[in-house]
Amino acid sequence: MTLLSTSAEAAPPPRRRTRFPLRKEALVGWGFAGPFVAVFALVFLAPIGYALYLSLFRDRLVGGTSFVGLDNYTEAFADARFWEGLARVGLFLLVQVPVMLGIALFVALALDSGRLYGKTFFRVSVFLPYAVPAVVASLIWGFMYGTRFGLVGNVNDAFGITLPDPLSPSLVLASIGNVVTWEFVGYNMLIFYSALKVVPRSLYEAAAIDGAGEWRVVRSVKLPAIRGALVIATIFSIIGSFQLFNEPSILQKLAPNAITSDFTPNLYTYSLSFSGQQHNYAATVAIVMGAVTAVIAYAVQLRGMRKG
Repeated sequence: MTLLSTSAEAAPPPRRRTRFPLRKEALVGWGFAGPFVAVFALVFLAPIGYALYLSLFRDRLVGGTSFVGLDNYTEAFADARFWEGLARVGLFLLVQVPVMLGIALFVALALDSGRLYGKTFFRVSVFLPYAVPAVVASLIWGFMYGTRFGLVGNVNDAFGITLPDPLSPSLVLASIGNVVTWEFVGYNMLIFYSALKVVPRSLYEAAAIDGAGEWRVVRSVKLPAIRGALVIATIFSIIGSFQLFNEPSILQKLAPNAITSDFTPNLYTYSLSFSGQQHNYAATVAIVMGAVTAVIAYAVQLRGMRKG
């Protein structure tokens, strides 16, 4: 009893917990995150909110701006010009994105193999077009496509032949895809190559012990290991395809009959806002296009995660 009472008396009284350190830590955390939250709200949330606000109104000749609710969205879903542009961009996505990612993946695998001569120079050369602004790249390729003053025209004159016009209505979408592929192969190659460099070498050693060849290692080791990078690059490419604007906008001056004002949804939105002064309907089309892009990108992400 004496020992128990002595130990009980010697034990210090329990300290009362205070919430002040927690509040201080929260304030410190918000101090670091506050600038980002403010900039995020200003440059991302505020424009989306303002576009949603504009989409609920319509500027009339009589009566000025009036609230119309979801009438603009009803008109957008029935707008044939919008759906034609969306279908054209969808076709562009289905063809151009696999080609671009396939080339980028092949280049990344070639660099990672260690058997490519002049690897550093080749890597920089492939990535260099990404450093060229999209406007400049479109101008460069636009003049190369020219049948009267460009490379195609010079080849026709030199060899006395008539090559197909790359800026004709039937080929202009493929020509734009070539420009975009040239620009972004290096960007996607860098994503894949970086993912390959962090694959554990022990996996390669185990595959070699099992007698796997180069193609077997690629198929069974490298590609599964960089699945996350493949999904990310695919999502970025899908979003970029739906945002197609710079290339057709620049080439429109060279091929006005092939690239119309509604060639892509973004170009259509730009024309509605700045040429037609239909700011409310342009905001509606932009909101619908953003929702379509988000749904498709999210579906691709879920599909990639499910496979993983």
